[in-house]
Amino acid sequence: MPTLDQGSVPASEQLFARAKAVTPGGVNSPVRAFNAVGGTPRFMREAKGAWLTDVDDNRYVDLVCSWGPMLLGHAHPEVQAAVQAAVARGTSYGTPTVPEVELAEEIVARTPVEEIRLVSSGTEATMSAIRLARGFTGRDVVIKFAGCYHGHVDALLASAGSGLATFAVPGTPGVPASSTELTLVLPYNDRAAVEAAFAEHGERIACLITEAAPGNMGVVPPGSVDGRGFNGFLAEICRRHGALFISDEVMTGFRATREGAWGLDGKHEGWTPDLMTFGKVMGGGFPAAAFGGRAEVMQTLSPVGPVYQAGTLSGNPVATTAGLATLRLATDEVYAHIASAAETVKAATSEALTRAGVAHVVQAAGTMFSVFFTDTPVTDFATASTTDVAAYAAFFHAMLARGVYLPPSAYEAWFLSSAHDDDAIGAILAALPEAAQAAAEASNTSREVVR
Repeated sequence: MPTLDQGSVPASEQLFARAKAVTPGGVNSPVRAFNAVGGTPRFMREAKGAWLTDVDDNRYVDLVCSWGPMLLGHAHPEVQAAVQAAVARGTSYGTPTVPEVELAEEIVARTPVEEIRLVSSGTEATMSAIRLARGFTGRDVVIKFAGCYHGHVDALLASAGSGLATFAVPGTPGVPASSTELTLVLPYNDRAAVEAAFAEHGERIACLITEAAPGNMGVVPPGSVDGRGFNGFLAEICRRHGALFISDEVMTGFRATREGAWGLDGKHEGWTPDLMTFGKVMGGGFPAAAFGGRAEVMQTLSPVGPVYQAGTLSGNPVATTAGLATLRLATDEVYAHIASAAETVKAATSEALTRAGVAHVVQAAGTMFSVFFTDTPVTDFATASTTDVAAYAAFFHAMLARGVYLPPSAYEAWFLSSAHDDDAIGAILAALPEAAQAAAEASNTSREVVR
């Protein structure tokens, strides 16, 4: 541990000041900076099971789980033992290894993909999948949905144009217009918008990419019309127009269910994506991701086909060992426990907010869920944006003060693990009433300001 002043300034504040002197915003991923909720981010010293401990020795029940990967909780002894053994053998070889083959086999066995290529991050997976789709189809236009996040790929950091089927503009400085001019951004769950886009640009559309169950604007499940799910509709319209359907399961893969979000719809409805992307859980807490799909499409990749993709640390033996151990330990009993714990937390949160008179909507996709501070059912980015961010910030800090670490943003999913036992759940339930009251007071204040 670095040397810290033992005076009255909390160690997290000292570290944040030091970090801001050498790192933009003091963090290596923006949401960690607490800008969305205010205050000083907590610097964690260690984690075990369902609990985090910060550098000031405060202990928290963790409802972030490293943004999803820690399905089994932190520092699971069997995963740690596997990783320690892998490290003892060497940390990177630059050659094919046994664990990468075994991890690929495990992913193929759990999902509808036929072949898989391992990479090191979710951004790399989606970027590569889109390049592959363009190479396979010989087309150039990409469709994505507002509010769906697919990593910081230039072409996908796009804002909607002026109409339903107009091309996008850059969504952030540093992305040139040329990077997004072939991207169409549509409202999520809007079938008419998708049909209009294909009617106008169908012969140019290489692929449509969507989060299998969006979790980056909060959890917004795909809608269903007459028993026909939105993802099934997307798969069918892509097939009809010769475009590839890319289902991004970086967040939901092996987290929403054993088979990911596909296990909630496609498995039962009888459709499969052309390509899928994975990450988070499949790395067991290490940097690992993948993209895969139909063998016919994947065979277009180098060294077999002409579409180039490579990565020095892809299939890293330590990361693949951690991911393989995690997936092998992720049994049906693990998912049942997490689902039960999630139901308990969802119900208790809703009850506490209702008692405090706070408008809210709880939405889920398998074991992951979100609490929106709004009275409007959330079906897309526009309705997600109606959430009361001031109320959430008050709720977040009240929970934090009572030893519960929530996502430091109103637009993120909540995650539990198989390590969330009765003690951890009990701590969450005990914190909820006062946190709900804090949210109510903040909501009332914000309404007064509006008036």
